[in-house]
Amino acid sequence: MEPVYAALTSGGKDSILAIQLALDEGLEVGYIVCVRPENPDSYMFHSSNLDAVHLIAERGGMEYVEIQTHGRKEEELIDLKRGLSELRIDGIIAGAIESAYQYERVSEIARSLSLHVFSPLWQKDPEWIMDEVVRRLDAIIVVCAADGLTEDILGAHIDAKLVERLKQLSRRNRIHIAGEGGEYETLALNAPFYSAPIRWSEENRRINAGRSELILNGLW
Repeated sequence: MEPVYAALTSGGKDSILAIQLALDEGLEVGYIVCVRPENPDSYMFHSSNLDAVHLIAERGGMEYVEIQTHGRKEEELIDLKRGLSELRIDGIIAGAIESAYQYERVSEIARSLSLHVFSPLWQKDPEWIMDEVVRRLDAIIVVCAADGLTEDILGAHIDAKLVERLKQLSRRNRIHIAGEGGEYETLALNAPFYSAPIRWSEENRRINAGRSELILNGLW
């Protein structure tokens, strides 16, 4: 039997691109695993628009698994390990780019469960990653939390023009153009492995000092 992988994703561009690259490599992605933290400031997991993830799993023909966690630092890793231990898998897929905190902890969990790790974006050139996002995905910004990223960017599709804006901001404000430092979060509305794009019927904006969020409702 072919090895079966579980993909860790919040629906954002990096983890969805990692899933697509895994499929391109011929890996069998049997599960999409979403960790839902109660704490919006989780060190490991995003919390925005997670209701989209089960739709992504459906569109990819994958089984959806949700793991609940309080989102407390380190404790949330115990919840992740427990959830993964209940699955019949051989490996996990992660979209980490440069965060040693995330990469090392996912790798440690994988080692403890005797799982392989497929992390195709790890230490790749951020500009290459953003070019792949533009070329292969339809992703929008749903959270902005950095100087220079104003609320008008919420809902913006990541295209070549937006990437150039991010590069200019990076040069001026030293932000990571792929948002690896938490500068922004995304939702991938479409990818080659989706059978149909993610849509919604209404949206709200939650604007706060330091963090603004686009909340999508009526997802389908």
